[in-house]
Amino acid sequence: MTDPELSPGSAAARPRMTPEGAHELFRSALRWVLLFLGALAVVSVVVGALVGQGPGVWGALLGTALAAIFSGTTVWSMWWTSRRSPATMLGVVAGSWLVKIIVLFVVVAALRDLDFYHPKVFGITLLVGVLGSLGIDLLAFQRARVPYVDPT
Repeated sequence: MTDPELSPGSAAARPRMTPEGAHELFRSALRWVLLFLGALAVVSVVVGALVGQGPGVWGALLGTALAAIFSGTTVWSMWWTSRRSPATMLGVVAGSWLVKIIVLFVVVAALRDLDFYHPKVFGITLLVGVLGSLGIDLLAFQRARVPYVDPT
């Protein structure tokens, strides 16, 4: 007879993430996201300069900055709250998401009628930055070392 608590789908049979493991996971993801965004800034500024001279450079810088706000704040808030309660983590992550949405609308509204930047370079840089950061986050979660035994 098998114990229903240890059946393959039960919570007791699933691996548990320790606070230290979660903290390391988010620290690693944050480091890789920041490195990616730094490389994106360099590449997009060069491409922006070739495509649209000064406005292309500004579009690349603005797109990278907004991607850093979107991607960096999520990973940072999860890293910062990884050793705190789940309710704290949820509150901080949800709050940072709300702030990011407000910042996005304010920035897009402020930039709408300005012509000092290249809108296509801005949009493509922002899209590449957000999708690339998402891919890095997914890889970090896949490669995380999750213990299968609870040492306590």
